[in-house]
Amino acid sequence: MAFDSIQTPAGKADKVLGGSVNYFSVAASFYAPVQVLGVVGNDFPQAHIDWLSQRKIDTTGVQIVSGETFHWVGSYDTNLNEAKTLSTALNVFEHFDPRLSEKHRDAEIVFLANIDPVLQTSVLNQVKSPQLVAADSMNFWIMGKPDALKETLKRVDILSINETEAFLLSGEKNLHKAIVAIRKMGPSVVVVKRGEYGAMLFTPESIFIAPAFPVDQVIDPTGAGDSFAGAFIGYLAENGASRDMAKKDPAAWNKLLRRAVVAGCTMASFTVQDFSLHRLMRLEAPELAKRQAELLEMISIG
Repeated sequence: MAFDSIQTPAGKADKVLGGSVNYFSVAASFYAPVQVLGVVGNDFPQAHIDWLSQRKIDTTGVQIVSGETFHWVGSYDTNLNEAKTLSTALNVFEHFDPRLSEKHRDAEIVFLANIDPVLQTSVLNQVKSPQLVAADSMNFWIMGKPDALKETLKRVDILSINETEAFLLSGEKNLHKAIVAIRKMGPSVVVVKRGEYGAMLFTPESIFIAPAFPVDQVIDPTGAGDSFAGAFIGYLAENGASRDMAKKDPAAWNKLLRRAVVAGCTMASFTVQDFSLHRLMRLEAPELAKRQAELLEMISIG
């Protein structure tokens, strides 16, 4: 949970709401109840936490401590697929030590957002018996804590990363070889986020490619990957996804994963249409369903 200051070719936004927890939880809440775990400073707006609570989002895991909230400053040039980090102030996040409540420990589906892999493992150690574990990571942790990340990945079912991160993590320069190497680390399913080109889904049985939904203008791509993950995992949760399903009925599991990828691409297309979470906050379920159906029609061969 963070503040972002962002400049894109479309304009500038200073200290607006950001952070993977915000994007992920709002996106996922369109499909299933969410429990979030995070930390903010006493400068974080209570009104936002209250708004999250009005959705299917349990915010009791949000710690409010004395100090300032994580603040990221970044910019995009005409290549909207890649952000340039200008500064990062960890603030209260620097000493974040996730502690799960009894309710959190009973979670059946766990998504480990892009944080220190040591903390990801700490969270997993506190969950009693998750039925499905998904994770995100980035080049910072892949290069900085590769051994800790690989320990986490041994317990992960689904990994969500981009192409550059896949190459870094695997040491390969070919995407197919990279996925084979990553699967050997633990995740049986790998989702490769490709920005304006959509996403690729790799499972032991097949490969699926979904395009991004075409929008007339991209205002701010920040949070698109996190909202993709939120919709993807939320859709899986809504439809009873589990490790057992993957083993017992691979065909149904693969079909569900493909539809979840489409849900993710659809959600991300809304995120990029405004700064911060503004577009997701205005989004209504019928509008989401309509665009999702349109994207499915675009990739159908009849």
